Amino acid sequence: MNYFVTGGAGFIGSHLVDRLLRLGHRVVAYDNFSTGQERFIEQANGSPNFTLVRGDVLDLACLTKAMHGAEFVYHLAANADVRFGLEHPRKDLEQNTIATFNVLEAMRANGIRQIAFASTGSIYGEPEVFPTPEVAPFPIQTSTYGASKLAGEGLIEAYCEGFGFQGYIFRFVSILGERYSHGHVFDFYKSLRKNPKELRVLGDGYQRKSYLYIQDCIDAIFLVIQKAREKVNIFNLGTDEYCEVNDSISWITEHLGLKPKLTYTGGKRGWVGDSPFIFLDCHKIRSLGWVPKLSIREGIIRTLEYLEANPWVLEARKDS
Repeated sequence: MNYFVTGGAGFIGSHLVDRLLRLGHRVVAYDNFSTGQERFIEQANGSPNFTLVRGDVLDLACLTKAMHGAEFVYHLAANADVRFGLEHPRKDLEQNTIATFNVLEAMRANGIRQIAFASTGSIYGEPEVFPTPEVAPFPIQTSTYGASKLAGEGLIEAYCEGFGFQGYIFRFVSILGERYSHGHVFDFYKSLRKNPKELRVLGDGYQRKSYLYIQDCIDAIFLVIQKAREKVNIFNLGTDEYCEVNDSISWITEHLGLKPKLTYTGGKRGWVGDSPFIFLDCHKIRSLGWVPKLSIREGIIRTLEYLEANPWVLEARKDS
């Protein structure tokens, strides 16, 4: 098949591109390289079935032209900066919501009817039910990131109803693994490289989070697309476990052989919009036969090993 991947040079997108190419498909990756990296697609560039288009999802004309000939769209391009969302709320609107609208319009212009969308567990805000199922009561939004992603979900659902699209919406927990370049493991490792004797921790360290290894994530996505046949298919993707931030810190420092002094900023949340407990009910994806291969701890260690072997990633993200 002919696949089109927005954000194809990013963390998740580049892994998806590599997997699709290994399966013999033709892939067009569309990326503006705001966070994507040339090195992430080095392997893909060696394939005759791979095409890279440098473009922005906010450029509808460029996006529509690049999408010509595709049969299925993976929409992964987004602003994932939850922590600083209140400093630039328009960025979430533009890069998450309007961008999704543009993707849908480009699909409509090209006669493409299938889309897989990278949403987030953040759309649940601070739910009352744990683990949180896909059918949880409509949540109150606590971040502009979550709100913009939920709006993207709504647009996809409306296009499925109005224009005969088929949608696959994946609500991820935080993803870990090789090419990881944004999040707590990245931040802690970068801080400890600079000062191995002290580590500043946002919040009280008791925040409970769930994480998923990148290859397990892609396995789940492919299985859903293979087996789910509804007009709109919504799936939580995570593990059946969670850890405290303090647990993650202990695994990281143990792996690095460090015993830094921990300094906490205090409070139950690291920042406005930071949910103190994220734990998704993944019974629906499990019912299809999917089981993650790596635990949270194993995923964190794999991520650290990658960062240790690829210090260039730390410098590539100047905004971290």
